[in-house]
Amino acid sequence: MNHRNEPHRLQQEGDGVSADGNVPGRKSLATFVDQLLEGKLNTLFNRRHKRGPALGAGRIFLVGFLAVVLAATTVAQTSQNVPDVTSMSLEDLMGMQVTSVSKRTQKLADAAAAVFVITQEDIRRSGATSIPEALRMVPGLEVARIDENKWAIGSRGFNGRFDNKLLVLIDGRSVYTPLFSGVYWNIQDVMLEDVERIEVIRGPGATLWGANAVDGVINIITKSSKSTQGGIITAEAGTEERTAESVRYGGKIGDNNYYRIFGKYFDWGPSIASTGRAAADGWHELHLGFRTDLKPSKADSLTLQGDIYQNDSGETLTVPSLAAPYSSTFPNKSSFAGGNLLGRWNHAFSLSSSTSLQFYYDKTNVSDNSLFTDHEAVYDIDFQHDLHVGESQEVVWGLGYRSIQDNNGSSFTVALQPGHSRLNQYSAFAQDEISLLDRRLRITVGSKFEHNDFTGFEFEPNIRFLGNIGKNQSVWAAISRAVRTPALTERGLQLNEAVIPAGAPPFNSPLPIVVAIFGSNQFQSEDLVAYEVGYRVQVTSTLSADITAFYNNYKNLRTAEPGAPIVEGSPIPTYIVLPFVASNKMSGGTYGIEPYVDWRVLPKWRLLGSYSYLQMDIRKNKDSLDPTPDNPDGESPRHQFYLRSSLDLPKHFEHDLVLRYVGRLQSLNIPSYYSLDTRIGWRPVKNLELSFSAQNLLNHQHLEFIPELVNTLPTEVRRTFSGALTYRF
Repeated sequence: MNHRNEPHRLQQEGDGVSADGNVPGRKSLATFVDQLLEGKLNTLFNRRHKRGPALGAGRIFLVGFLAVVLAATTVAQTSQNVPDVTSMSLEDLMGMQVTSVSKRTQKLADAAAAVFVITQEDIRRSGATSIPEALRMVPGLEVARIDENKWAIGSRGFNGRFDNKLLVLIDGRSVYTPLFSGVYWNIQDVMLEDVERIEVIRGPGATLWGANAVDGVINIITKSSKSTQGGIITAEAGTEERTAESVRYGGKIGDNNYYRIFGKYFDWGPSIASTGRAAADGWHELHLGFRTDLKPSKADSLTLQGDIYQNDSGETLTVPSLAAPYSSTFPNKSSFAGGNLLGRWNHAFSLSSSTSLQFYYDKTNVSDNSLFTDHEAVYDIDFQHDLHVGESQEVVWGLGYRSIQDNNGSSFTVALQPGHSRLNQYSAFAQDEISLLDRRLRITVGSKFEHNDFTGFEFEPNIRFLGNIGKNQSVWAAISRAVRTPALTERGLQLNEAVIPAGAPPFNSPLPIVVAIFGSNQFQSEDLVAYEVGYRVQVTSTLSADITAFYNNYKNLRTAEPGAPIVEGSPIPTYIVLPFVASNKMSGGTYGIEPYVDWRVLPKWRLLGSYSYLQMDIRKNKDSLDPTPDNPDGESPRHQFYLRSSLDLPKHFEHDLVLRYVGRLQSLNIPSYYSLDTRIGWRPVKNLELSFSAQNLLNHQHLEFIPELVNTLPTEVRRTFSGALTYRF
């Protein structure tokens, strides 16, 4: 049994799979456009089409051929320029504007936190095809692939498929689900070409962002529609991602009103498990969205954006059974469908006072034939006021309300009581930044105040210091408190994890024994007090460095305590339930360092390198009877490093090379590994970009993570190749 100190695994994504692991009924974006033009939407959504891989590939290359022809005949047409990775100086990079640290715009160099920014140019030149792949470049972040459509992403330890201490936002909309305290990474999809930047905070962000921003915050910020005028067509094909196609068009209404619409489709083929068998983990999604940015007056701006998606993904799943052989392994399928709508109104009273009012609605429907179904709706409203008091004081405060409605259906493996829940959360925050000594010293003090239906009132303060000790160097320090509030599963879960046959040792019971994980109404919030220090320096005009050190002190971490056996007779036959109940009987500390270096070796050559060291000392309390070992540090790598080279070559060619090292995961028995990725890009004309990428060149395949609780078959990350085309008009 494995019930590590990580979120419960209730939901397993699946896919409609055939015996060879292929996904039936795929719809490419090309087909979507064809049928839309022919007025056959009813056919599109109600009839399955038989197409082979050759026809799908043919459509990809047809799209590519048409784009090349269009590019060749419209070279003189005005288009958006693709930014040069070497065009920004180090001063520009340190002056980059970020918002996640203080919930207002500030320079990266002035942020008293361990913040790392992934720019649009970083994403483009990395060859990443998803948000998780882009996050691999962040120092101190642990990114591991479980199978083709599942990821374990964590910050500073406690990694798992649903990391319960990492808050993720897309344009201010939280995608952290209260069902199991985590993120469905397979449905967090955006059009990567429209991402302006990804801001990643390692360390607590609870004072501004609230509960669950314990070990980090990932804030994905997309471009305004004003910045995405014109059109773009992308097409990609590869050995794993069989096809990926997207279309986006941005336009203007009147003088100051802009919009964009987009459609995106991708299809990943099934991968191979470490056993050599096909894992049936194919994955495809159709995603449509829009955004409008309006400027009704000089003082006001309005944003309205939304998405809808249909996502089908697969896995090989093992579940317990009361009949011999007491477990079954089979290809499992899941379907995710949903959408969201977000509105934001910004109003400036003056140069020193402004407000923001944001509302969003997010709906997620999950259908898993083998485990459970879930229907979740989130309503969220947030108000914020920024106020400058004189020349040396900036205050930001706000109020928020969130309502969550959840309805779910159960199976023998997973049950959640009650089947219908409604949770309400009220919040307020205030933060004051004071500048002293002619702005050479900045002190930030603030706190979040929250009330939730599980644990009541929560208090999450912090204090931060930033000192400029020279024109090109600064130091910062912070002390923060954060909490991770209980998930629905930690209060009402029953997860049947394994069945021990009658008469089997060590129990020798006359009846089968079902080993089960239970939630508890007594489960409380996990607690963190974090201590951080950092140093930034621009050594020369071509060399800068950043280093962060931290110590985290955790209390009330989750354990699974054995309870009294229960005799059950439904369903037949009669069996004994051996419960392990969620409790808060683990504590301890973690510490580490995270240095990062950016070096312009030559005007057209940039090197970036980072290293992270993590040490964990987490132990069960003396009164805990949890049978799992102390210290879950074997689930997160102690050592990681990342090195990226970006080189601009003559004739509009560019080359990128990434070398990564991830240390051994001792408790999962996963060895350390190196990974080498490369990308070659070429812009033959202004409007057109072609690229070729290869990943994992140093080894044919390697294992990165093993999921906990619900037993999904992990797969090997293989050597892959892909080609991509981007046309702008």
